[in-house]
Formats: sequence, structure tokens, C-alpha cells
Amino acid sequence: MPKLKTKKGAAKRFKVTARGKVKRRKAFKSHILTKKSSKRKRNLRKPGYVSPSEEKNVKKMLPYS
Repeated sequence: MPKLKTKKGAAKRFKVTARGKVKRRKAFKSHILTKKSSKRKRNLRKPGYVSPSEEKNVKKMLPYS
């Protein structure tokens, strides 16, 4: 069995936690932050998790994590 290549774009965006969940960054936090409330920006800091339906696809892109 040959070695599998990691999709580098996915490796930069996702991390697999110790329990096997896939962590991701939340969207809408890059610019135009003046229009967003403090509460909304604070909640965007917390990590999001990939939905169970998409988790299988992401893990396939990260074979050794």
C-alpha cells in the first residue's frame, strides 16, 4: 500500500481533536468587523466543528491525523 498524500489546503484549515472531532474556524471574521456586534465577534472566536455528515470527507483528506 503506497503512502497517501495529505491535502495541504485541508491541513491548513482543519485539526482533528483527541476525541476524533474535526475542528474548524468560523466564517465571517476576516474583515468589516465594525458592523458586527461585540457579542457576535466574541462568539466567532470559539472553534466550530465540522458537521458529522461532512466529517468523513474531511478525514479522508487528512489521512494521518
